[in-house]
Amino acid sequence: MSDKVAFELVSPAKLLFSGEVDMVVLPAAEGDMGVLPGHSPVIATIRPGTICIYEGASIAQRLFVAGGFVEVTQERCTVLADTATPIEDIDTAAAQSEIKDLTDDVTHAKDDAEKAAAEVALVAAEAKLHAAQNPAYK
Repeated sequence: MSDKVAFELVSPAKLLFSGEVDMVVLPAAEGDMGVLPGHSPVIATIRPGTICIYEGASIAQRLFVAGGFVEVTQERCTVLADTATPIEDIDTAAAQSEIKDLTDDVTHAKDDAEKAAAEVALVAAEAKLHAAQNPAYK
């Protein structure tokens, strides 16, 4: 068994990360999930939050994901993200503006479907701002 886990983070736009890492911590729907070599196989949904990629005992990279799915095997962890952004690339002013706009969209939704879609987008926008302002696992 290898002492590293192969990790890939893919969004519809591009491959954001591919490499061997010591550990990955993911924002799974049921709570944060650490993936180490030899992890039990699992498929889970990802909630909006921060993926932390570890090299040794420290975080080498943090990436915000708006949601998606993860597949874990004993040797590999693959995340298929709705959208993904390196934390350092998040513009907090733009995120705050997006939250304001989405809050207005929720308030002025014409029907339940429109309101539900705006609420989902609002949760992701709030998580993005939180990720930028409060790095996970400092």
